[in-house]
Amino acid sequence: MKKELLVWLALGVSIMMHYGTYAQEEQESADVYLEEYTDEFQENFFEALKQKGIQNYDRAVDLFLKCKQLEPDNSVVNYELAKAYMLDKKYVQAQDYAIEALLSEPTDYWYLDNLMTILDKQGSPMETVKQRIPYENKKLQQNMAVAFFKMKKYEDAQKVLSGLEDSQLKSDLNRKIYDSLEKGKHEQIAPIAQKKREDVDDDPLTQLKAQMEQLIAASDFKKLLSESQEALDSYPLQPYFYYAYGTALNNTGNLNKGIEVLESGLDYLLDDENLKNKIYKQLSDGYSKIGNTQKANEYLNKINSGL
Repeated sequence: MKKELLVWLALGVSIMMHYGTYAQEEQESADVYLEEYTDEFQENFFEALKQKGIQNYDRAVDLFLKCKQLEPDNSVVNYELAKAYMLDKKYVQAQDYAIEALLSEPTDYWYLDNLMTILDKQGSPMETVKQRIPYENKKLQQNMAVAFFKMKKYEDAQKVLSGLEDSQLKSDLNRKIYDSLEKGKHEQIAPIAQKKREDVDDDPLTQLKAQMEQLIAASDFKKLLSESQEALDSYPLQPYFYYAYGTALNNTGNLNKGIEVLESGLDYLLDDENLKNKIYKQLSDGYSKIGNTQKANEYLNKINSGL
């Protein structure tokens, strides 16, 4: 429960500074949930997010460590410590906290993705930490295969998949790896897309997407948050669910994670220009809300230029 509560904390002081009315409304909603945290924890966590945002990583780490003293088993604090140390290029410390976060929640995709990113920056293979994590957890292995695919490490993804039982995820990911390795990728995809159009009435993915489009149109972002998160957990290769989940996060106060999710979704896109532009728009909105006008304009220009 406490992990979800920190979603509200990640709103950050910078958003309040740039969007006073918006932030006030979000803060009023958050106050109900933050009672489980001490004032000291909240103060340090907010300030740590702010310092990380302005690239003052040493200060951010010090504040997150104070949070850890107050909440020793809080997986979100460990995750944020790992990210702050990584940004500061202190990879040994980053790796230790990333592992600690993952041990708390072995099936969390983002915790594993963070650890794998840290390892990649060191040029270290997963084998170096295999004995320190619950590697035999099948959900963790599924997440690992997806993360390897996102990193374009297709052989590593195939190696992990070979040890998993047959499933829809395994089949879909193997096909995506094959498509990515083939030169005539777009020609390979055409018959698959046609089959999806023929079976559209019976396709559960199409039904889920339609439901989420309705939620977005109705601005019911709270319901969208839970439904898109569940859909993404079930279908981690579908870029639309990254868009839906990122949109929900952007509109429920967790802008930093929303940006992270949306940018991850771009890694799974192939030739869906309409969805790509929707993701660009959400990324532009998200960066604008946290005051990063350079990145906001960068994504906005991608829409206008068609790149």
